[in-house]
Amino acid sequence: MFIDRAKISIKAGDGGDGMSSFHREKYVVKGGPDGGDGARGGDIVLLADRNMNTLLDFRYKKKFKADRGGAGEDNNKFGRKAESIIVKVPVGTLAFDDESGELIADLVEEGQTVVAARGGRGGRGNARFPNSVNRAPTFAEHGEPGEERKLRLELKLLADVGLVGYPSVGKSSIIATVSAARPEIAAYHFTTLTPVLGIVKIDDTTNFVMADIPGLIEGAHEGKGLGYEFLRHIERTRLIIHVLDVSGMEGRDPLEDYSKINAELSAYSELLAGRPQIVAANKMDLPDARVNFPAVEAALKAKGCEVFPISAATGEGLKVLIQRAAELLATLPKDIMPAIPMVAAQPSTDAEFTIRRDDSGAFIVEGKNIERLVAMTRFSDEESLQRFQNILRRSGIDAALRERGIQEGDTVRIREMEFDFSE
Repeated sequence: MFIDRAKISIKAGDGGDGMSSFHREKYVVKGGPDGGDGARGGDIVLLADRNMNTLLDFRYKKKFKADRGGAGEDNNKFGRKAESIIVKVPVGTLAFDDESGELIADLVEEGQTVVAARGGRGGRGNARFPNSVNRAPTFAEHGEPGEERKLRLELKLLADVGLVGYPSVGKSSIIATVSAARPEIAAYHFTTLTPVLGIVKIDDTTNFVMADIPGLIEGAHEGKGLGYEFLRHIERTRLIIHVLDVSGMEGRDPLEDYSKINAELSAYSELLAGRPQIVAANKMDLPDARVNFPAVEAALKAKGCEVFPISAATGEGLKVLIQRAAELLATLPKDIMPAIPMVAAQPSTDAEFTIRRDDSGAFIVEGKNIERLVAMTRFSDEESLQRFQNILRRSGIDAALRERGIQEGDTVRIREMEFDFSE
């Protein structure tokens, strides 16, 4: 089974809590604060692994959660850092944030990694907060919550050569003949429902990867037939071999087929349509193909196409076709631009906050920094609460709430915490 899309949930580890403690030692009457910092929580890391071929594993395991960082201890001892969770994915996997659509990673090389969710930083112990005004702070911070998100994973084949063409033109037979791949072959449409990869060996030092991809039909760029499945995988190929059935045995015109498929490629992506392309005129073992070939060859050569008469059934012309493909690949760059522009990450807005009102009339304050502060503040501690209120004033949130018309006793909600506004 070939699974090329999956959705998973990931949760990085929360940071460990900071410690609030004071130095205790014989003959030392008033030891200073010595609470250590908590440790960072574990990250969730995606790792490209060539031993994986599909995203099938994520059908059965969809949730990944890293451990929390260790808590700080007395005597300025830091907590123990949590281990990262490594999530292996096939080479060629793209990871998107499922909510925003932002591209997080395009993993195209063996061993390539990306941190998909970062563990929260550890809370600071009270040893971090002495100052000239307060030399013995009692408060410490909770650990920062780890990042949590849903990922959409998409696998795009990494093949040097992609075979395109209508269903039943002989793509599966070609790849079965020139490589060790064994796709299902039968005389009906869409026999190949999943992409098939084969290694084509030219000599002891030269080989390339060829992909037999599900057949394309008119309207594929709109998702008809197996269109999206086809087009997603053909994006990665450096060279396209366009396979035509020149016998016309199913009542189709080879030249019309050629034009329609290239129109689909252009409609999906002009960049994809611009990939180098050669034509394999298949089924030359049939009498009708030999009759039709001269006209087909002349028309395609007039468009600047290289045309190779072949028969996947007998092997005729395949050696010449494959040799030419290898020659062209040697001249093409190994790294190609993706056919679909990637969504750029949005600029960070850590320093910003927004204020809105919900149906109950409460004032909702949102923003990465203020939400982090709420998560890391120990509200049961009077000094921590005072520090929180001071930060609200310095950040401008207090003034912004007044501008929005907040009144004595109104509710302010930040993250899961609710406060009553008071002068």
